[in-house]
Parts: sequence; structure tokens; C-alpha cells
Amino acid sequence: MTSIKRGSIGSSFDDFLEKEGVASETKSIAIKRVLAWQIEEAMKHKQLSKNQMAKAMHTSRSQLDRILDPSNERIQLDTIIKAAHVLGRELRIELV
Repeated sequence: MTSIKRGSIGSSFDDFLEKEGVASETKSIAIKRVLAWQIEEAMKHKQLSKNQMAKAMHTSRSQLDRILDPSNERIQLDTIIKAAHVLGRELRIELV
């Protein structure tokens, strides 16, 4: 029986995504899913319904549904900033 050493075998997952040409898209989707989840969790914590949240953001319920849709990564930063503000949160973005 062959023993396998613990640790890295081959290239990293990031390298694989780069090689496949989907790294940027994958990261974009992952970031949007996390943001949608965080907004939804903060809404639950504040006990805000979707209608209440949309009204506080001065937007439509359908726009809020797009924000909360984890598969829709095409939303504007100002919309996320509005959502964060209503929830008493802050959006931080940085280049590393």
C-alpha cells in the first residue's frame, strides 16, 4: 500500500481556475454569493422584511431580489452600499 504525504499535491485550485480561464468569473460569483448571504443574515438579525428593506433603500422589491440572488453578480456598488447603510454596516473594498 502506498502512503500519501499530507500537504499540497500538484498545483493549487487558483492555478487550476487560471488555467481553465475562469478565475475572474469564479471569484466574482463567490464574492456576490457572500455579499448576498451577509445582507440576508443582517436583515434577519434586524428583523427586516424584504419590503421594509427595499423601502428603506428607496428601491423596488425586485431590485432587492436581484441583490439577494446569489447567482446574479451584475449589481452596482452604490446599490450594495445603500443596503449596507440601511443595515448599519459598511462596505469595504480593497486592492491587494
